[in-house]
Amino acid sequence: MTFTRKHYLGIGLVLSVVLTVVFFLYLPIEVGGTRAGNVPLLFVNAGFLAVTMAAIVVFVLIIVTRSDYVHAQIEILKRFRYLLLLMIKRDFVTRYRRSVLGVLWSLLNPILNMLVMTMVFSTLFRGFGVENFPVYYFSGMLIFSFFSESTTSAMGSISGSAGTIKKVYVPKYIFPISRVLSSLVNLGFSFSAFMVVFIITGAPFHWTMLLIPIPIIYVVIFSMGIGMFLSALAVFFRDITHIYGVGLTIVMFLTPIIYSVEILPTRVYHAIHLNPMFHFVNYFRDLTMNGIVPGLWANIVCVGFALAALCIGMYAKISQQDKYILYL
Repeated sequence: MTFTRKHYLGIGLVLSVVLTVVFFLYLPIEVGGTRAGNVPLLFVNAGFLAVTMAAIVVFVLIIVTRSDYVHAQIEILKRFRYLLLLMIKRDFVTRYRRSVLGVLWSLLNPILNMLVMTMVFSTLFRGFGVENFPVYYFSGMLIFSFFSESTTSAMGSISGSAGTIKKVYVPKYIFPISRVLSSLVNLGFSFSAFMVVFIITGAPFHWTMLLIPIPIIYVVIFSMGIGMFLSALAVFFRDITHIYGVGLTIVMFLTPIIYSVEILPTRVYHAIHLNPMFHFVNYFRDLTMNGIVPGLWANIVCVGFALAALCIGMYAKISQQDKYILYL
């Protein structure tokens, strides 16, 4: 049997309905909240996670049933891997061109921002009751800044490369991927600054910090998916570049970067579980600040959000890329 787009969509819808019922009945209390008096929020959480899991299942099904197409895309990516590396190098060099301090800004920027936020919130608001506020803020902002920078730059990667796309054939998904990987290089420098702050503030080191690559991988995959989706959307709807800035501000305030989740009302606490960045930041903080290895459910949620975003981004990119030339 040959699967068509309608088959994949139908399977996804059926799975979403079935999984919504299952999650509604068995979703852990720490995620969905208590059942009594919390049915609407519990249903939203269950439905959101169900759609995420259904997208992953459909993605795996596509890989299995369209293995020839998947292999062809992998071979194309291998052929253009040198171009991908060249684009990453170009983005990195361009960022610090004609800058006196150059790469040092990758270290100084997050540290200076951390100092400002620490003076404001630790002094005036006593850090919202957060212990070691500089590390707490830096750990959250490190992850969120990577997501914000990578997706924003990826969003304009296609429209900004119109000259190249019109002249030669290049897989369109290489452009947003290169921007995300360029931001990953900057994340490495910012993480060095994070370690400096960690040492200066006397924060204890935990062996769990060896597992830091895990949440980094999650957020990189998630950012690639969002970046590919936004870059495809920006070709047809240029206003998204302005709207997305507002959306990022909302997501930032829905992510516990400068405040502790303990100060939130119960309903709000469970509602922000719909924000993927909440889970990525919590995962990173558990490893760095709390010395805790997140459990199976935390990994399932993070993997679910990451792969669901990647599925949506790849679908948007591959299904629409032949139309880009008409709008560039």
